[in-house]
Amino acid sequence: MIHPTAIVSEKAQIGNNVQIGPFTIIEDKVIIGDNCKIGAHVTIADGTILHKDVEIYNGAVLGTVPQDLKFSGEETTLEIGERTVIREYAFLNRGTKDKFKTVIGKDCFLMAFVHVAHDCFIGDNCIIGNGAQIAGHISIDHHTILSGHVLVHQFSKIGSYCMVEGGAKVKRDIPHYCMAVGEPLKFSGLNKIGLQRNGFSTEDIQDISDAYRIIYRNGLTTEKAVEQVEKDFVDNNIVLNITEFIRDSKRGILR
Repeated sequence: MIHPTAIVSEKAQIGNNVQIGPFTIIEDKVIIGDNCKIGAHVTIADGTILHKDVEIYNGAVLGTVPQDLKFSGEETTLEIGERTVIREYAFLNRGTKDKFKTVIGKDCFLMAFVHVAHDCFIGDNCIIGNGAQIAGHISIDHHTILSGHVLVHQFSKIGSYCMVEGGAKVKRDIPHYCMAVGEPLKFSGLNKIGLQRNGFSTEDIQDISDAYRIIYRNGLTTEKAVEQVEKDFVDNNIVLNITEFIRDSKRGILR
């Protein structure tokens, strides 16, 4: 099921029942799992690994060398998890010697013209809207949604179950479960709909809400707020995920 105009390296590993469209280029050291569907005019460069059931739409460019002047030709990878969909003209770069890989998780949906730069990690079940630009060394945790044309500054971290509004500029870390809106970007409450859809209990959602009230509304310093949350919710690991994220933040959290 490979179109006769496609150029597929003999060194590439192609799984069973793979479809490759016209004028697509598959370079050396590419691994494509079973049942993948690859459209027309796609480039899949050295070091790209597609797990099974991945769909790549027309014009996407995957696994090309990083847009990083420090890159010196080291052997790195781009890995895309099962059932992930990459829409038209998305650009995804492989890693550098910092992490040696860029990783996109399972069941993600990356829309048209998305760019994911080197050494990024995107967790499972994430949705990245049209035209979003994700710089290098960024971590986006599971079940998070970035709306269209979001810009994410390098080395930023975005937690799980977050939602970021369209056109936002992400310059600080966004902790788990948040809605982020405005310019400059700010905390705007919980992503309650996302939490409910993903099976969070009413009690846990209320605890998360109470924790963020301490962090953002009680007039405490971030350090004191984190200590208070850890004291008040010592037995709730869902809430303690927030304080762990904040303690690990290098850029500071969303205001």
